[in-house]
Amino acid sequence: MEEKKRNIRIIEWEDLDKKKFYSLGVFMTMTTRATVYPFTLIRTRLQVQKGKSLYTGTFDAFYKILKAEGPRGLYRGFMVNTFTLISGQAYITTYELIRKYVSQYSSNNTVKSLWAGGAASLVAQTITVPIDMVSQQLMMQGQGGHLSRFKVKPKMMMATSKSKVTFGQTRDIVVQICAADGFRGFYRGYVASLLTYIPNSAVWWPFYHFYAENLSKLAPSDCPHLLLQAIAGPMAAATASTITNPMDVVRARVQVEGRSSVIATFKQLLAEEGPWGMTKGLSARIISSTPTAVVIVVGYETLKRLSLRPELVNSRHW
Repeated sequence: MEEKKRNIRIIEWEDLDKKKFYSLGVFMTMTTRATVYPFTLIRTRLQVQKGKSLYTGTFDAFYKILKAEGPRGLYRGFMVNTFTLISGQAYITTYELIRKYVSQYSSNNTVKSLWAGGAASLVAQTITVPIDMVSQQLMMQGQGGHLSRFKVKPKMMMATSKSKVTFGQTRDIVVQICAADGFRGFYRGYVASLLTYIPNSAVWWPFYHFYAENLSKLAPSDCPHLLLQAIAGPMAAATASTITNPMDVVRARVQVEGRSSVIATFKQLLAEEGPWGMTKGLSARIISSTPTAVVIVVGYETLKRLSLRPELVNSRHW
């Protein structure tokens, strides 16, 4: 009954043509990651640095990296990070399936979004953490190299072949992680990641639907729903990022510096840099999450509409 009262009708899993959904979804995810990757790299470097030893802020980091390392410096580790396409598809599938499952017990959209978002993040992070471990170490090379546990060999960095540089450095980092920590090394920071991204995902979806629904009540009846959703996405992302940023800082420190204790890292960060240390990289995170949210929301909602079963195409207002 609840869905009939809503101004914006949500396209559910059973409404979709799955072949279209997955084929278009891969393209959407890849485009999104390529667009926001530079700010992901900047956020990581800001979170790991001590105080303001290297960069004073997001835009200072962007300028210095661009000047010292060129455009390619903003995409260090990107090729490895593209493997998270797998986790992206796993996230979408889990989210939609859990929503469908929970709907058997509750028609409340917030409850469905909360459970589905958290479960989707759990599945996705299990796949993503090892990829993040490698890509984050690659992100820290260059100006941030002294902050990383692992270093790529100079001969790899001087290689003339682009593919040799990319995969040579990746192989170098993988070998060093295995040598230092074994297979468990690829899951360093796993708990911190879960404590960051499960709440982030669980909070994002309910806030997204909440903002979209309330915006639809304020907007004219002929206002495109996609526009309202595109505004609601960044609002939800900023809210979720602010709430979960302290844990995200701890996660970055644990993974890049090789720490073993989430609690000890949290205490040390608080003792050395105070409460403001918990806001490190927040502006970069919000800046990166804003276009990400717009692209994800517009892309995801468009993807779902394009993937609607033929008989339902005329039943949704754009």
